[in-house]
Order: sequence, then C-alpha cells, then structure tokens
Amino acid sequence: MATFLSMFLGATMVMAFASMLDTALGDGVPAASQETLLTMANVVGGWGLLMVAFAVTSTLTLSVRQRSTEMALLKSIGATPAQIGRMIVGETAVVAVVAAALAIPFAVLGGSRLLEVLISTDQVDPGVTYVFGPAALGIGLGVTFVGSTIAAMLTTRRTTRMRVADSLLDASTGRARMGKVRLIAALLFLAGGTNLGVITATVMHGKGTDAMQTAGSASIVFAIGLALLGPFLVRRVTAALAWPLQWVAGVGGYLTVQNVRQRTNEMATALMPIILFTGIATGTLYMQDIDNKALATTGAVQTSLQKNIETLNLVVIGMLALFACIMLINTLVAATTYRRREFGQQRLVGVTRGQVLRMVGLEGILLAATGAFFGAIASLATVLPFSFARTDSIIPDSSIWVFAGIITVAVSVTLASSVGSAWRAIRTPAVEAVIA
Repeated sequence: MATFLSMFLGATMVMAFASMLDTALGDGVPAASQETLLTMANVVGGWGLLMVAFAVTSTLTLSVRQRSTEMALLKSIGATPAQIGRMIVGETAVVAVVAAALAIPFAVLGGSRLLEVLISTDQVDPGVTYVFGPAALGIGLGVTFVGSTIAAMLTTRRTTRMRVADSLLDASTGRARMGKVRLIAALLFLAGGTNLGVITATVMHGKGTDAMQTAGSASIVFAIGLALLGPFLVRRVTAALAWPLQWVAGVGGYLTVQNVRQRTNEMATALMPIILFTGIATGTLYMQDIDNKALATTGAVQTSLQKNIETLNLVVIGMLALFACIMLINTLVAATTYRRREFGQQRLVGVTRGQVLRMVGLEGILLAATGAFFGAIASLATVLPFSFARTDSIIPDSSIWVFAGIITVAVSVTLASSVGSAWRAIRTPAVEAVIA
C-alpha cells in the first residue's frame, strides 16, 4: 500500500507539471506566458521527478525488507533468485500502471489549479487555456512505469543474491550494511551540493537574484546525499544518545534504543523525508527572505522576472515539502503498522500499552530531531553561500522563527504518524497480534 501511494502521488505530481508543456504548446499562447509555463514544467517537474524516484525507491525498499522472511522461505523451497526478482519486478510494474492510470483525473485537477495560480499572480496571460495532452500522459505514465520498474530491479538485487541463511538473519535483525552503490551515490550528491554552494558564493557573487539558479539547487542535492546516508546517521546518533535516553526515560528509553538498533534500515527510510523536508524548506524559504530583504534595503521594486522567480520558489517549496510530508506519513504508517506482532510480543512479556506508546513516541522524537539536525545542515549549502553572494554577509539577517515553524511541522507530522499508527496497532489483543 505504501508503495502504491508513492507511485500514485508521484504520477499525479509529474503529470500535473508535465501538463504545463501541453498548455505552453497550445494555440495562441503569448511568448512570455509560454516561457513561464515551460520553466515551471522543466524546473519544478524535473525536481519533482527526482523526488518521485527517491520516494518510490525508499518505500519499495521498505516493502521488500518487510517481505524478507517470505523471500527466504521461497528460496528454501527451491525458488531461484531470477524467479524472485521477476516476481517482485512484475508486481511493481502492475502496481505502477494501475497507480498512474488512477492518478490521471487528479493530475488534471492539479494542473488546472496550478495554471489558475500562475494566472492570478499575473505570470500567465488570462486567455491561456489549460491543456492536458500527450506530454503529460506520456511523461507521467512512462516515468512512473519505467522508474518504478528500475527501482524494483535495484531493490531486489541484494535480496535475491543472499543465501537462505543470510536472508533469514537479515529478516530477523534488519541491520544490513549500506551498499557500495548507495554510499557512492551519497558522496556524489554531497559533492554536488557543495559544488553548487561554492559556485553561488564565487561565480554568482554580486549577481543578485540570478544567484538563486545555483543556490536553490544546492540544499536539495545536499539533502538527498545526507538522506542516502540514513543508516549510518541513525547508527551514529543512536550510539551518541543511548545513555541519555535510557537515563531520562527509563524503560521507555531502553526499549527505544534497542528497537532503533534492531530496525536501523526501517528508521533510515523514515529519516529520509524528514531530512528532505527540513533541508529543502529551510533553504528555499530563507533564500527568498534574503532576496526580499536585499531588494527592500536598496529600495528596488520587484521586477516581473523576480516575481516569477518568487512564485516559482514558493511552488517548488510547496510541492516538494508537501510530497516529503506525505512520503513521511506513508512510510511511518507502513512501518509502524507492520510492527503489530512485535508490539504484541512485548505486551506478552509484561510491557504495558503506555510503555509501547512512549517507546514509539521517543523513537519519533529521536527520528525527528535527527532529521531536523541534518536537514538544517543541508540547508546551509543554500543559505550561507546565497547570503554572501547577495549581501556580502555569510550570516543572514533572518528570523529564527521560520526554522522553528519548519521543525514544528516535522516533529508534529512524525509523532502524529508514528504514535497514531502504534495506538491503532496495540488495540489488537496481544495474542491475536502475535499469531496473526
């Protein structure tokens, strides 16, 4: 279900923005409006596509890991790695087609609303008619199907190569090491984000709003790099906070530390959207605030181009932040609901419902704090270089309350999703949960 929802939301977003291409290429569209529509489709749609691929891979990885025992049993009765791989890829392909098809009406609605926003902010001519055509359908359906299938192939690669004994051990512990491909990808993204920040502070210094071209992308790329390092970050933070958590929270703290250590990869999957949400939201909002204050200081009036850029930034932050939040809720609900049997076992050995909820709550706080911390680090790849390029000051003159609001949203969504799912899970009698 989590994977289906990721595909559905991803297809909706990609098709909605891809429809701006169909609209831009319609009859009688003025050149200025056409440029705005194409920019919106290419810039926002491109980042959206990357986020969709990231989300589908993450939720699919979680889904496959939750089926590790099933995969091990299939191997034990003679199923070959190729057969298991084809099964997972085939299932994923079918789900992708269904999700993309069901997303079409929602994409039409979303694309038309986006055009209305652009018209109401005077960036597109009021006479432009919304068109949902071959570009939206082709890109949306094609990207969802191909991207999901490739994600399935990459996800199943490690699982299908493991021996039966290793598969059973992995299913019971959930503490697999990071793969080399993932580590290399993380380092490349971190290097790319750093490079964009350096370019912003040097090449784009003194070029005003134009510095946003590189600054805006820096925090997104850097956040993706940190998100890919999720398992490593979870292990290090847990090791650092193990004693304080157990000292402050007692039994709940002990259970939290043990469960996080046991479920490193699942926790890392949930950590990803928190880092992305915090890093992208903080970086983009502070970048826009710095630019607005720089314009106000010089007494300049915002040009139409600058208004377009501001709207584009707000659309980017709105779209990516919303998608990251939904991805977080989706992942946490799926991961916590899957733990119903675990919660039942804990209650059978004497752990109370309240202790289970406190344990999940502490896990959520640990997860949100870790994600917010590293998300804030990712945002610095945008904020500090852009502040220097725009105002000659590395430290921006911006309010801390913007960041506080972002953190509040991240913590609230994390706790509501995890604790709410756990509360529903423990309503099942312990014996029923264990034997289910």
